[in-house]
Amino acid sequence: MKKLIFITLLSISFLSVSSAQITAQVGGGLSYNIPQGDAGGSADDFYNGTKYGLSSGYSFFAKARAGIIGTSFFAEIDYSSLNGDGNADNNNGKVEVSLKNFSVKLGPEIMIDIPLSPVTPYFAPYLMFNQLSGEVKLQGLSKVPSGNYNIESAARIGAGGAAGILLKLNPGLKLDLSVHYQFLNLFGKEFKSVNPSTVRRIDSYTTLNDDKDPLYSSSSDEHFISDKRSINNIQFKLGLMIGI
Repeated sequence: MKKLIFITLLSISFLSVSSAQITAQVGGGLSYNIPQGDAGGSADDFYNGTKYGLSSGYSFFAKARAGIIGTSFFAEIDYSSLNGDGNADNNNGKVEVSLKNFSVKLGPEIMIDIPLSPVTPYFAPYLMFNQLSGEVKLQGLSKVPSGNYNIESAARIGAGGAAGILLKLNPGLKLDLSVHYQFLNLFGKEFKSVNPSTVRRIDSYTTLNDDKDPLYSSSSDEHFISDKRSINNIQFKLGLMIGI
């Protein structure tokens, strides 16, 4: 009987400690995205196949965080839609491009505890799983027909890193501020021809084509993508996390 009571008390004690050491938060917020690498540039750069010509813009995210015995992990879903437009082809025509990204991020968070402070700094390396798609509008250009075209959806694996702070507003509510640098297409770059049997310049705009065209030639108007293109960005994030 005494042994049974001892085991029961030990089990209750273990569960109490475990529950106290396991924390969870959910929330979401707004991000401001600044294109980096080959994601930026001008509309003319996009037309010439060197960059994507995107401008800065906003995105939304949902986030979950779990802390287990001093170690924190997070999962995040992020949706962004960045746009760019301008003149191209020696100002003879116009290009409008939109690139959307549905992203899932997973990784640890390294928390730096400051005793008696409502602020907790953290660092977070993570992996990203990105689904990119978009649209392009070409008007009055000499080498391609005018029209609206879809950019075929493509999956890429990326990575990123963040530095942030958690600001405790009350026992169950925290403000999450962070800055991120992200490599969206770190793995999986490819050049894809929509119709390999027919060589058309327009096909190079209707897929992501972040790798070099294997048939590239400096004298060709159809095979003009001369190098890999890296899609990177900086994100500034503001989120609100609720303890559960």
